[in-house]
Amino acid sequence: MLSFLLRARTRAQNLFRLSEAHTMLLWAIVTGVLGAFATVAFRRCIDFFQWSFTGRAGSFVEMARDLPWTVRFWLPAAGGLIAGCLLLIAQRHADKQANSDYMEAIAIGDGVVPIWQSVWRSISSLFTIGFGGSIGREGPMVQLAALAGSVIGRVVHFDPQRLRLLVACGAAAGITSAYNAPIAGAFFVTEIVLGSIAMENFGPVVVASVVANITMREFAGYRPPYEMPVFPPVAGVEVLLFVALGFLCGATAPQFLRVIDLSRAQFRRLPWPLPLRLALGGLIVGIVSVWVPEVWGNGYSVVNSILHSPWTWTALIVVLISKLVATAATVGSGAVGGVFTPTLFVGAALGSLFGLASHAVWPHGTSGSFAYAIVGMGAFLAGATQAPLMAILMIFEMTLSYQVVLPLMLSCVVAYFVARASGKASMYEITLRRHADDEERIRLRATQMREFIKPADTVVPLTATVHDMTRVFLEYPVKYLYVTDDDGHFVGVVALKDITSDLLEKRDTASRTAGDYLQPEFTTLTPDMPIGVALQRFLAFQGERLPVIVSVDKPKLLGAVYKTALLDAYRRMNPAL
Repeated sequence: MLSFLLRARTRAQNLFRLSEAHTMLLWAIVTGVLGAFATVAFRRCIDFFQWSFTGRAGSFVEMARDLPWTVRFWLPAAGGLIAGCLLLIAQRHADKQANSDYMEAIAIGDGVVPIWQSVWRSISSLFTIGFGGSIGREGPMVQLAALAGSVIGRVVHFDPQRLRLLVACGAAAGITSAYNAPIAGAFFVTEIVLGSIAMENFGPVVVASVVANITMREFAGYRPPYEMPVFPPVAGVEVLLFVALGFLCGATAPQFLRVIDLSRAQFRRLPWPLPLRLALGGLIVGIVSVWVPEVWGNGYSVVNSILHSPWTWTALIVVLISKLVATAATVGSGAVGGVFTPTLFVGAALGSLFGLASHAVWPHGTSGSFAYAIVGMGAFLAGATQAPLMAILMIFEMTLSYQVVLPLMLSCVVAYFVARASGKASMYEITLRRHADDEERIRLRATQMREFIKPADTVVPLTATVHDMTRVFLEYPVKYLYVTDDDGHFVGVVALKDITSDLLEKRDTASRTAGDYLQPEFTTLTPDMPIGVALQRFLAFQGERLPVIVSVDKPKLLGAVYKTALLDAYRRMNPAL
């Protein structure tokens, strides 16, 4: 089968004279179709769980309301226990050579997504979600779609660069299939995972995303997760309220992420095996759902209710706090799933509360609270993901309304900058790592030699004898000794080859000193010298280190800088190398 596919690929390229770019687009189409099928399969499995418990598929909130409170109490804990056991199996299938997360496989890996580990983790997520866990289903959906791209690329023997791109195509197909947002799905991968929007990458990702969306529409019963109402026209002073909403979402989104991180840390401190920790997280969800069944699932039905039905501020606060507790418990316990959809939930509830407060203060000048809920979803998502462009496009695709563009853009951009100022602004570790690398590169470009200075160790005075210098050469594997005068000023170097030559020729060296072997002309560095200038001097010097002096006019020896330290810094400044 493998040889047949390879021959088919070669013959197709030769027959139709396809370039590598054209071939990549064709495989992106295949990946988009398979990504959609993987998403549908996961949805069908979730429907099976719902049908098993209530006899029908649909909203998890309705499922929770149909069950007795005693069942709501223990069912998420049972799901967590089973999911934890499945995660232990997934850990046994862990491949140390591959990145289990598709984001790492794309951004810092070679595009290889482990098959069995991903499958077992997805099955574990099924039990967490199917038994009422408060977590998003988009995480395992995207993982399975990315896995499809990785498997295809490995079957046809793609090199790591194209394999990573095909995994990115699968991830975009998964996002599109989950949210019916093909443009936002493409921008999610390019903005968050790939980190740049280059056409050679963006083209195949867009193709996979669009194909996945078309494929999903062919399935009966498929509909977008959110039913957006018509967005009202916004003009005048009310625009400033959406700016204020952006400030609010930008300030609270990092706190939401910190709550989740704190929950993770607390669960890790428990001296319990993984299944018991997940069971405890599920038990917390079960206890909360006894009084607030809206915490079950990813919150699609609750958000749709907020967008279409009048809610009191007390009901919104209760649901918001309960959802935060349930999500923190589920995610913090170690369950596999997504935080993307709960983030939209929190943004909708927070925006609706802001809209109710604005309407109470200014009843005749504000739109309905649902308008603020819609914009709040995008602004909170922009603050949490550090991807404002993706957030804007996602909400726009969901509403298909030009009226939402102006307030949405203002809120998302404001939320992004406010969240960035907090220092903890992304739910995705790969984004945080990329920002840290960018900051490190900026810092390194401004770095001067004073940060690389090490003790010279191999310094001798002008009066040093050959015996003294030989002892230093034997102790340190260097080619040159640095010579200083009585004031500590650098006056030159003594080369190992010169002393070795005299000793091999058995010349009389008893009366010779460092001054007799001195080479006064030698390349030096200064503390304020930029890294680029220092590298140029190293290129013209065949050695491992260079001396550092205060200045040309005041050549006091400060130490030495090693070539390996500069090359390591240069590599971090230019990761493509």
